[in-house]
Amino acid sequence: MDINKIIAVTNTFLVEEFEATPELIKPEANMKSTLDLDSLDYIDMVVVIEDNFGFKVNPEDFQAIITFQDFYDYVAARVQQKELV
Repeated sequence: MDINKIIAVTNTFLVEEFEATPELIKPEANMKSTLDLDSLDYIDMVVVIEDNFGFKVNPEDFQAIITFQDFYDYVAARVQQKELV
């Protein structure tokens, strides 16, 4: 799966599942503050990622994710890792 597809799928579920405003989802934007995420939202996000991309998420992986670009890069790396196995 290429990065553009990952971004499209990710942005779609952020808008649908987390009621994000599409115009605010920019690569450099802070993900937590833009989406107003709390700890329960992160649990929901783990489930949505696993359903959409088919890999297990370690909740501690979110500690390194600050921007939407960090999130896209994380998903892309995990998808690529899964495809290599």
